[in-house]
Amino acid sequence: MKKNSMKKKSLLTLENAKSLFTLLFAIGISIGAFVLSSEFSKNSELFIQLGYPGVFIIALVSSATMFLPAPGFAIIFAMSAFLNPLLVGFVAGVGSGIGELTSYLVGYSGSSKVSHTKIYLQHKKGLQKYGMPAIFVLSALPNPVLDIAGIAAGAIKMPLWKFLLATIAGKIVKYLFIAYTGFYLGGYFI
Repeated sequence: MKKNSMKKKSLLTLENAKSLFTLLFAIGISIGAFVLSSEFSKNSELFIQLGYPGVFIIALVSSATMFLPAPGFAIIFAMSAFLNPLLVGFVAGVGSGIGELTSYLVGYSGSSKVSHTKIYLQHKKGLQKYGMPAIFVLSALPNPVLDIAGIAAGAIKMPLWKFLLATIAGKIVKYLFIAYTGFYLGGYFI
């Protein structure tokens, strides 16, 4: 009996270590993304020269910041005046969707820690009822609620492929709107 108890304790410690590592990794990415995003706003001409890889990097990094605003929208809007808006929207959507993995990883790693909070319980109900369509809609709209939904999606262990597919599809819709707006109106602002 004592042997099983010790075995269970060591597994819990290993699981806690994995959770802590994943959480610290996601927070580190978020902080790094915030720092890099401030550099993007200072050197936006460099990213215009980088073209589509620059669009991808900006979208990825600006979406990796949790709850902190990043200037990705403005730079991608500006880049759309010089690049094909269809490709900008697609590339930015994919990069931004991948960037949202930080919130998913935080939820996945700390599922036992957030499972009793009021906001988690609200999002859990919605995600269990609507799943991928809910993530798609939240991804297509410019709002910070997606970070909370991403944490909840990770905490309920929504399959990663479902989260990524819905997030990327929604982000593509959002960035197509931004890219075409930048393409047609960007000349007035740049």
